[in-house]
Amino acid sequence: MSLIRQNLQAITATIVAATQESGRQPGSVELLAVSKTFGPEAVLEAVEAGQRAFGENYLQEGLDKIRAVQEAGAPALAWHFIGPIQSNKTRPIAEHFAWVHTVEREKIAQRLSEQRPVDLPPLQICLQVNISGEASKSGVAPEDVAALAHQVAALPNLTLRGLMAIPEPAVEFAKQRAAFAQLRVLYEQLRADGLALDTLSMGMSADMRAAIFEGATMVRVGSAIFGARNYNKA
Repeated sequence: MSLIRQNLQAITATIVAATQESGRQPGSVELLAVSKTFGPEAVLEAVEAGQRAFGENYLQEGLDKIRAVQEAGAPALAWHFIGPIQSNKTRPIAEHFAWVHTVEREKIAQRLSEQRPVDLPPLQICLQVNISGEASKSGVAPEDVAALAHQVAALPNLTLRGLMAIPEPAVEFAKQRAAFAQLRVLYEQLRADGLALDTLSMGMSADMRAAIFEGATMVRVGSAIFGARNYNKA
């Protein structure tokens, strides 16, 4: 059995256990395999093991990988863009990805809406929230989430699905949960305000268990699946 297959099985078991332990419905948490800095062969190995949703942070690397995986004859995959978005890069994102997790400005959402090909389904959108208020992190401020959410929800060719965050790293389980709880509260407020959201994209290799306890519907896991990253190759 390949290492990637073994890792996927272990991650899936962790997700199932955390879902059960937190009293949530089986199957309510999706695994997004973050394949940045790993080549098409790693993605194909994960596909062989049954994984179908992949996240990419770097646009050109992601586009090259999507093309290579398609040319290798892989089944239909869901590609999620989870990196920072520059205004001049919105068109290829709108054309080649199914999901975008990192919308933080109305201008970016408008460009994605205008540039989404009409023959494709609506682009699935999560707003990135700077939940910990870190100067080094992207994301809309919590107090500005509601206004942006209503603006994005009104745009054609997009479907606003929910919120995403990368909290400040914490070792203690309680601190990890506290940060994710802040995002969950924002999400619940938006739903109470009439927005049909269903996605909380939160939790990575080191803190996904805490995220699941706080309601994550999608966890973004890379190194625990593919191994340590070599950023010199990115």
